[in-house]
Amino acid sequence: MGFTHFDGQGNAWMVDVGGKADTDREAVAKGSIAMSRECLRMVVEGGMKKGDVLGVARIAGIMGAKRTSELIPLCHILNLTKLEIAFEVHEERAEIEAVCTARTTGKTGVEMEALTGVSVALLTIYDMCKAVDKTMEIGGICLVEKTGGKSGRFVNPKAKTGEEEDHEGSMGTDH
Repeated sequence: MGFTHFDGQGNAWMVDVGGKADTDREAVAKGSIAMSRECLRMVVEGGMKKGDVLGVARIAGIMGAKRTSELIPLCHILNLTKLEIAFEVHEERAEIEAVCTARTTGKTGVEMEALTGVSVALLTIYDMCKAVDKTMEIGGICLVEKTGGKSGRFVNPKAKTGEEEDHEGSMGTDH
């Protein structure tokens, strides 16, 4: 399968999805931010001066996902029907994992919205915590799963579950 965002002369263009059927589409993306144990403790206990870190990051991730077409030049504007940002704190690794689920009924998928939502949520955590820990690391951002459209269901075999990460270690454990 070739790239779809280039014409015959190699010029970038927005893919015409006008002839495609509307289908229910969903995408799940995840990523994480590693930080010092002290910083994580402050986030969990609500001790950051800027306020509720995860609450603000959740709203920021949702807002970011809604603006994906303004940030990524060739993305279509989508009528999103669901955006959800969830966090899981991994105290043993001093990490916070963010998961974004995006849903729509339309002619094109919502992978970019889910990836953008995760990215903005994690960047917001960094922004709110940088006064305490400037060495935080954001990583592991990936599409976990998508459904809908002509290609149907896709599950990323490289997207590790929490159990696999616990056995293999992860970024930032020395933080």
